[in-house]
Amino acid sequence: MQDSPCVPLGRIILRLWKGFMERSLVILKPDAVQRGLVGTILGRLETRGLKIVGMKLMLVDEARARRHYDEHKDRPFFPGLISYITSGPVVVLVVAGENVVKMIRDMVGKTKPFESPPGTIRGDFAIETGRNLIHASDSPESGEREVPIFFETGELISEYERSVDRWIFE
Repeated sequence: MQDSPCVPLGRIILRLWKGFMERSLVILKPDAVQRGLVGTILGRLETRGLKIVGMKLMLVDEARARRHYDEHKDRPFFPGLISYITSGPVVVLVVAGENVVKMIRDMVGKTKPFESPPGTIRGDFAIETGRNLIHASDSPESGEREVPIFFETGELISEYERSVDRWIFE
């Protein structure tokens, strides 16, 4: 008898409990929304096999923007960053999985799009640092700090198994 390709829900919960699952906050910034790139970028994340556990379209108010970018508050570009992220709608999502932070960062490319290789989101679609389309948590710790800024606990749905998971994970 062959082993079932299904990943039992208990195994997924065990991975979460053991801390293997990371969460990354991803923001498709106003330029991504205005340029109609949301579907393309989401498609790249889903095609890779990443699991979206929360997503919403929203306007970021100044207070939330300041909390999110607090580490940059003393930098000269901070006022422009706040102005930019609050300038129009964004799509905010939480992606969960093993090593998800590094995977997404590799897919996104470098902060400066002109340093990002082709095949990355910024390398393919962005030109200027000030309009670089997407934010992604830079560490698991950042993800855990950033997610609650944009999502209440009840808004995240991580307790589901996708039919493709058995074809992605051992």
